[in-house]
Amino acid sequence: MSASVHRLGSRPPASLDPMVAVTAHDMNCVNAVILDRMQSDIPLIPKLAGHLIAGGGKRMRPMLTLASASLLGYGGTRHHRLAAAVEFIHTATLLHDDVVDGSDLRRGKRTANIIWGNPASVLVGDFLFSRSFELMVEDGSLKVLKILSNASAVIAEGEVNQLTAVRRIDLSEERYLEIIGAKTAALFAAACRIAAVVAERPEGEEAALDAYGRNLGIAFQLVDDAIDYVSDAGTMGKDAGDDFREGKMTLPVILAYARGDAEARAFWMKAIRDGDSSDAMLAEAVRRMQDTRAVEDTMARARHYGQRAIDALGPFSSGAAKDSMIEAVEFAVARAY
Repeated sequence: MSASVHRLGSRPPASLDPMVAVTAHDMNCVNAVILDRMQSDIPLIPKLAGHLIAGGGKRMRPMLTLASASLLGYGGTRHHRLAAAVEFIHTATLLHDDVVDGSDLRRGKRTANIIWGNPASVLVGDFLFSRSFELMVEDGSLKVLKILSNASAVIAEGEVNQLTAVRRIDLSEERYLEIIGAKTAALFAAACRIAAVVAERPEGEEAALDAYGRNLGIAFQLVDDAIDYVSDAGTMGKDAGDDFREGKMTLPVILAYARGDAEARAFWMKAIRDGDSSDAMLAEAVRRMQDTRAVEDTMARARHYGQRAIDALGPFSSGAAKDSMIEAVEFAVARAY
């Protein structure tokens, strides 16, 4: 048991390097599974899938599965295929999201839908979902299958929930948190939780890892939504202001709208509800967010959830794996700066 309490922000600068180091050997095994299972007799499938899978992503979600297994002292190999399944679920959702959002950039590169078209992106996403379920079934654990299949369904529900909330200027903070808890945090939580299942640890440890992943996922998405208004394509790997142009009601907009006077609210209605998303309107939106501290307070909320993620690791023994998981939270909330 570790009695020490880690306070978020107490060990800058943050990096994913410690988690990369802790999971390096296992990640090589996961990458081999990914490479093997994205193959197909249809050449377009590995070509399109490889564009995204090899596109510079940090592989944070499968790394969380591996780091969680290391935290628990698991010495087997089941987590390799399951971490690959997690990555396939994530990649499939990215392919589908980029089609839904009409995105041009992903991790600083042109999106698959821009290069190969929407139909190919959707169908290859379906292929990767199918591969992920093959890997789950091969593991043989109904509990693992239940956790990951439920996460897949929840992610889809979250995306549909977000789609129906586009340009809804009256979106509540509660519904926003419900959306990001589903579309982002559910997979973080499942990725961590399945490690406790394969390591045959008690329910309490499963729940603790679930809470770590879920709170980390919420913090991660809050930061993403904040930096859409304060960063650039070079930093973010996507176009700045994408959320604004798509009419997404993220927390910075919700806060700026709630804190504005009648004139400010009229501006946000024109921008979000009516879809006036010119560069001039984006610049004005950023200015209004600065005036209302909307981005700063979104980041503060991210730090709150980040601290909750760190606190969830309290029951586990200290060591390199736990340190790397704490550092991953530090990294997630420091990405804007």
